[in-house]
Amino acid sequence: MIEITPIGRVESSLSDPAAAPRQGNEGAPDAWLVFDPAVVDALDGIALGDRIIVITWLDRAQREVLRVHPRDDPARPLRGVFATRSQDRPNPIGLHEVEVSAIERARVRVGPIEAVDGTPIIDIKPVLG
Repeated sequence: MIEITPIGRVESSLSDPAAAPRQGNEGAPDAWLVFDPAVVDALDGIALGDRIIVITWLDRAQREVLRVHPRDDPARPLRGVFATRSQDRPNPIGLHEVEVSAIERARVRVGPIEAVDGTPIIDIKPVLG
């Protein structure tokens, strides 16, 4: 049994997944990562300018989808979701490499990030190298 407990949520100006950029570097805004007070101590060591990977649970994704037209372009041949960045997949985990621009106790401003408002955060990790 696998149990994943969200540690926070994304607070973003993006509200419609269909209108959100496909990748952060395609015009996505900055957003706040709002963490549960119980995990605030885990943010110790995160600093302004750090590059981090935000791992999200794409809670609005369709989990039964196994093949898609990349970038929803019907002119492109169908491919298995594991060969794409589609949000629709059996385990809809999102990976977002972002830069930290502000820290306010349980809130961390990052960007650019294409996650929509309310997306659950399941972890963050530093970018190494």
